[in-house]
Amino acid sequence: MRIGHGYDVHQLVEGRKLILGGIEIEHSKGLLGHSDADVLLHAVCDAVLGALGLGDIGKHFPDTDTAYAGVDSRKLLRHVVTLMAQRNYSLGNLDVTIAAQKPRLSSYLASMKDNIAADFNGQSNQINIKATTTEKLGFVGREEGIEAHAVVLLMPI
Repeated sequence: MRIGHGYDVHQLVEGRKLILGGIEIEHSKGLLGHSDADVLLHAVCDAVLGALGLGDIGKHFPDTDTAYAGVDSRKLLRHVVTLMAQRNYSLGNLDVTIAAQKPRLSSYLASMKDNIAADFNGQSNQINIKATTTEKLGFVGREEGIEAHAVVLLMPI
């Protein structure tokens, strides 16, 4: 078994779409980044890459490479899942926490789980996604950004 942890944070800004877990979320601001800035999927990618000992998302998809400008982060996750399968691992389970003061995310969590399960070629019961606020504390509480933590267990095939 291999365990990995991933963390990512992006700043909220005007003029961008808010994408989390591959879902477009209605909000007045979106996340700033080279790709679609899907902080949730970036944390998941980092967790898997960490479990495999393959570095992080920046090593595989550098923000200096124009090929990744505006890219859908689900495409990045599917590539990471391919790396996982090439090394003879499959998903055991994934646990993710998103910290966002606003918007409320509860109505989107099931769709996020379905997207991630599809990208892992797995089942939604292997994935847990939680959303929380920071009770108005810190950059998340001031609605300056959103962060995500992910922990993954990979099983040998």
